[in-house]
Amino acid sequence: MTVTATSILAARVAETACVAGRFTLDDGQVLNSYFDEYRLAADPQLLHDVADAMATLLPDDAEVLAGIELGGVPLVAALSAATGLPAAFLRRLPKRYGSKRQIEGARVEGRRVVLVDDVVRSGGQLLAMTRILRVAGAPVTDALCVLERPLGGRLLLDEYGVTLHPLLTEGDLPAPSGAAS
Repeated sequence: MTVTATSILAARVAETACVAGRFTLDDGQVLNSYFDEYRLAADPQLLHDVADAMATLLPDDAEVLAGIELGGVPLVAALSAATGLPAAFLRRLPKRYGSKRQIEGARVEGRRVVLVDDVVRSGGQLLAMTRILRVAGAPVTDALCVLERPLGGRLLLDEYGVTLHPLLTEGDLPAPSGAAS
């Protein structure tokens, strides 16, 4: 993407999905802004455009895209439609009834899987899903996200051989005017 295209997309993402306020994360960390992936997913044109832009970040040898519950699911579905690659869906915990699976959708064993999520902060969720996929026999070395927040995620993933490919970083977002990243 060109710098201008990135700036335009970043402005659209910020306007739609970045919310100002006081937000407490599940690890207790408090942020003054929040990336609301559901607002992005609810805008069909923005979701389409984000998926098209993310498609350019995919490694050439990707065979399956795996979206992390819940924010990564609409993204991986849109990215799958944009690229023609099959999608898998990752639950945080195995389903307690029915199939009792933690990995749904496309077969991952022996296939080059790329993780897809909405925002990366600490990287803990991506790392947990990487481990699950690797145990299932899927080589995972790359992850895509819409937004990378500089809270250590990239470094953690690097330690475990996963390269993070963010579509946007906080620095790409326009300066806040009541709403930020």
